[in-house]
Amino acid sequence: MSYKSEIGNVLNRKSDIEIANTANIKPIKEVAEKINVSDKYLELYGSYKAKIKNSLLQEHSSVPDGNLILVTAISPTPAGEGKTTTTIGLSDALNRLGVRAAAAIREPSLGPVFGIKGGAAGGGCSQVIPMEDINLHFTGDIHAVEKANNLLAALIDNHMYQGNKLQIDPRRIVWKRCMDMNDRQLRRITSGLGGRTNGVPREDGFDITVASEIMAILCLSENISELKKNLSKIIVGYTYDNHPVTAKQLNAQGAIALLLKDAVKPNLVQSLENNPVFIHGGPFANIAHGCNSLTATRMSLKLNEYTVTEAGFGADLGAEKFINIKCRKSGLSPSAVVIVASVRALKFHGNQDKKCLTEENTDALNRGIPNLLRHLENITRKFNLPAVVAINRFPSDTETEINLVRRKCQQFGISAAVSDVWSKGGEGGIDLANEVIRICAKSKPENSPRFTYSDSFPLTEKINAVVTKIYGAAGVKFTESAVKDMTQIEKMGLDTLPVCMAKTQYSFSDNPKALGAPSGFHISVTGLKACAGAGFIVVYTGEIMTMPGLPAFPAAEKIDINDDGTITGLS
Repeated sequence: MSYKSEIGNVLNRKSDIEIANTANIKPIKEVAEKINVSDKYLELYGSYKAKIKNSLLQEHSSVPDGNLILVTAISPTPAGEGKTTTTIGLSDALNRLGVRAAAAIREPSLGPVFGIKGGAAGGGCSQVIPMEDINLHFTGDIHAVEKANNLLAALIDNHMYQGNKLQIDPRRIVWKRCMDMNDRQLRRITSGLGGRTNGVPREDGFDITVASEIMAILCLSENISELKKNLSKIIVGYTYDNHPVTAKQLNAQGAIALLLKDAVKPNLVQSLENNPVFIHGGPFANIAHGCNSLTATRMSLKLNEYTVTEAGFGADLGAEKFINIKCRKSGLSPSAVVIVASVRALKFHGNQDKKCLTEENTDALNRGIPNLLRHLENITRKFNLPAVVAINRFPSDTETEINLVRRKCQQFGISAAVSDVWSKGGEGGIDLANEVIRICAKSKPENSPRFTYSDSFPLTEKINAVVTKIYGAAGVKFTESAVKDMTQIEKMGLDTLPVCMAKTQYSFSDNPKALGAPSGFHISVTGLKACAGAGFIVVYTGEIMTMPGLPAFPAAEKIDINDDGTITGLS
């Protein structure tokens, strides 16, 4: 039987939601028992979801950490890479090999769920369940971040309405409202119209919730005390004489932290194979730092021999920020990095027409493979971390194409394993899991990540280091507005913070149409924002938007629910 026929029989053309709905889901208490989490640490959200109290982490502080596996990918394409699917499948495969393993991933945003990307709970036979809950409101963490963000916005406008004791310049408020939905109409608005009783008129705007600095703070703070300290540092705007105004000056941090009192606790769910999955935090990787919460990662490391985590989009975004921001702050160090690639996606990077990706084309594949090789070079030679390539297999892939990718990886000095987790679940990830275990066994302290820049570097040098070393660009062009922003940040003494690059995910460049591994280009930096609470400086490049819009044919148009509660179209 051919591979294509085999997976057709396995999945029987079922959608992700149909596969998830037929799963043998277990009570979350049973899943928690697999990693020795007792009832006293669980806060149940129904039968299949739970939050874990942060006291567990405190009481396990002396337990040695397990191995941390970072899953990243090539630059994403419409053809699909399967990073989350691989993350879940690898965790299931490790459990099949008899080691205790869990996945630690981000929470999906409603924007992509109803937009173009779809959900973020894996796919096929490697999913997290209950997938409909996870992809929708889940345990309310993102809503809590949204409300916390908008409370601060309301306090700012109320302060100005009530006399503006802090002398906040309404033209220089940098704190936006947010909503967890793709809605381009809200990017730039005018608020406070309709007379004095309706507030102070000013230009305003919305970010998507997962781009809020509060989401980043939630993911990088390890307890309530640190959370409040970081919230108090948020810069909301500037005075008429150009001094920063913080959340602390508005006495906002206590109330904001209260709204996040449950959101700070990691969520526990399960894979289709009933293995534990931590899902907590959801910052975007193209406009934020793109990693799940530090608390959930640390908790899983204390409870498991292997923790499989992922960073958003390609390695130039999520993995770069995982290392230069999350690892820098926490001291974490991946024992191995998995770089996910698919033959289809590499052919797309080689300029093969999207409609023809199921056709064998080694010429297009050869043209697209440099994208993978640049990511490999970054991970192994720039970041100094051991890596393996996971070739995420699709039904149309031919042995000739797969062998070509294997050969190119071997020539680079890196092993590659075919991953069939979409069609076979954990069983299809055994080869990949064995390779990960082999790499972890050889991993040494000297394999700790090498940062792209030093804290002491000037901002221009930090940005230039990422742009030239990681993106492969010739240099940086700063707009006049960006230079002004940098001067302000330096004046505030915040230039020692790491940079968080806001860039298109589709290319190493700031041009989403520049596929493969472009060179000779310049990155255009259009502005910078000091996120003093999160502990990094956001650097805006190209035409990046912090509030996405919906595509011509939104996923929302295919999603429905009937009278008995059956959901269709969710993926």
